[in-house]
Amino acid sequence: MHRKNTTLGEFIIENQSSFQYSSGELSKLINAIRLAAKVVNHEVNKAGLVDIIGAAGDTNIQGEDQQKLDVLANEKFIQTLINREIVCGIASEEEDDFISINSSDEQHQNKYIVLIDPLDGSSNIDVNVSVGTIFSIYRRVTPIGTPVSLEDFLQPGRAQIAAGYIVYGTSTMLVYTTGDGVNGFTLNPALGTFYLSHPNMEFPETGKIYSVNEGNYVHFPQGVKDYIKYCQKEEGDRPYTSRYIGSLVSDFHRNMIKGGIYLYPKSSIAAEGKLRLLYECNPMAFIAEQAKGKASNGFGPIMDIKPTELHQRVPFFCGSKKMVEKAEEFMQATK
Repeated sequence: MHRKNTTLGEFIIENQSSFQYSSGELSKLINAIRLAAKVVNHEVNKAGLVDIIGAAGDTNIQGEDQQKLDVLANEKFIQTLINREIVCGIASEEEDDFISINSSDEQHQNKYIVLIDPLDGSSNIDVNVSVGTIFSIYRRVTPIGTPVSLEDFLQPGRAQIAAGYIVYGTSTMLVYTTGDGVNGFTLNPALGTFYLSHPNMEFPETGKIYSVNEGNYVHFPQGVKDYIKYCQKEEGDRPYTSRYIGSLVSDFHRNMIKGGIYLYPKSSIAAEGKLRLLYECNPMAFIAEQAKGKASNGFGPIMDIKPTELHQRVPFFCGSKKMVEKAEEFMQATK
């Protein structure tokens, strides 16, 4: 049983025996993400000021206006990870291609790659809605001593050794797993320290919330339409409540705490769906399964999909186990 005042750093050290690889390397990686998260959190929280005082208040010495927050978040995470000299490659939703990183001895000795969505839901920044960062960590599959290749990044989700997200909300939380359950840490902004606030997070087996952009209903496959009608039917513990923020991190986080399902299916306007397998679906699927939830493309587990490209999109059904299984039933019935 962990103390509620355990810091993230202490937690990593206390639990290092449950991590099958070098605990020191994991500690460095999580610390790099923690540091970048604090910087991005500061920028996200002051973003609203630009609307009040104008962009001129945030002009640098070259006369350039403040960068878009998603670009800034991308740069902060990439730079922090490079500086810690622990990763051999990074792939970001904001970058066209992966970034290969050499170790300081120029021998390509680093073993880990990170895939990241630096600012998920960034279109919501302007209206002060919670946004987040999603990260996924793998061990490289190409030989140590060589530069990373595309093969290192196109690993199925089952190969992840850690994944997590940061939600920048009324409080800032870092939630992550290394394959031994899910734990949440809340930032104390006065001290700049993350404290264990949500130990052993788990999805309720079922819930009463469904999260989907119903504005796209007409474009959805018949199975999804049928499932939405099922959610809305007055029968038993239904109708369910519709809650959709439009920031995956926020919708997922709420559903994990309260019980619910998140759906972003394919549609007639997005043939493969919208969410990206490597940066959003795989890390969230890993967290969901570790929290006794489920993640599917409608027909099978997300983490069993073998990726074929860096920015591959897939349909995504994720949340409380029984709710995802029910949605899969409707998808199978109209296959």
